[in-house]
Amino acid sequence: MADTVIGVIGGSGVYAIEGLEGAGWRTVETPWGPPSDQILSGTLDGVEMVFIPRHGRGHVHSPTSVPYRANIDALKQMGVTDLISVSACGSFREHMAPGDFVIVDQFIDRTTEREKSFFGEGLVAHVSIAQPTCGRLRAACIKAARSEGVSVHDGGTYLAMEGPQFSSLAESRMYRESWGCDVIGMTNMPEAKLAREAEICYASVAMITDYDSWHPDHGEVDINDIIRTLTGNAEKARALVGRLPKLLGNGRVPCRHGCDRALDFAVLTEPSRRDPELVARLGAIAGRVL
Repeated sequence: MADTVIGVIGGSGVYAIEGLEGAGWRTVETPWGPPSDQILSGTLDGVEMVFIPRHGRGHVHSPTSVPYRANIDALKQMGVTDLISVSACGSFREHMAPGDFVIVDQFIDRTTEREKSFFGEGLVAHVSIAQPTCGRLRAACIKAARSEGVSVHDGGTYLAMEGPQFSSLAESRMYRESWGCDVIGMTNMPEAKLAREAEICYASVAMITDYDSWHPDHGEVDINDIIRTLTGNAEKARALVGRLPKLLGNGRVPCRHGCDRALDFAVLTEPSRRDPELVARLGAIAGRVL
């Protein structure tokens, strides 16, 4: 039985984890370039935790320029088994109000400018993301949120847009009415896809800051309102994360949803035809099957 290592990717407003024992920042090099920032690691309630600020401390990366592959590779190198993505989002639903959390279970990917896979020419692999988040990890996040008194919604479809601009009114209405999306954000894709390729259990905690632009009583997105809501959300997110070590425990059994075995039958390229350079770059991500 392996040890649990909880990874946290902090979105806007969440730039560190408080209360870690033996905490320290360290530089991790990856074959995909440098990650967003150094990696913070330590222990909480006897469980190892690893943290990276998605946009970097000081918020230096836009949603498009976040080095998603490097971030996931660095977390994999650090032994992360269970990954929590914390991010700000807009809501398409009246009952999903600013200040609420949504534990996402589905995605629609509308990003266009990002590298979305570790694999490619010379080493082809296909993983399933029919269920892109881990049910076991989602349940832990929901329980942690409720224990902290957070208004939390179990499940929701997250529309991942490219950004950095917010939606037009026409787009907002389409995503809400025609596509049936619940929340909108700019960062969970390709993050969730890459986590699956890396065989890491992944859950998304989407923190609602606004109603996007569809709501007739709220008008267009106001960045000042978003920042005010972010401050309160960040405190609740840190409290949620702080409950996860006790909920997940230190001893980890294989994921019953198969997240940690996603590559078992994914690689299609014959060994003799594989690109040696790409094989080397995939050492942390896919070394188990290569």
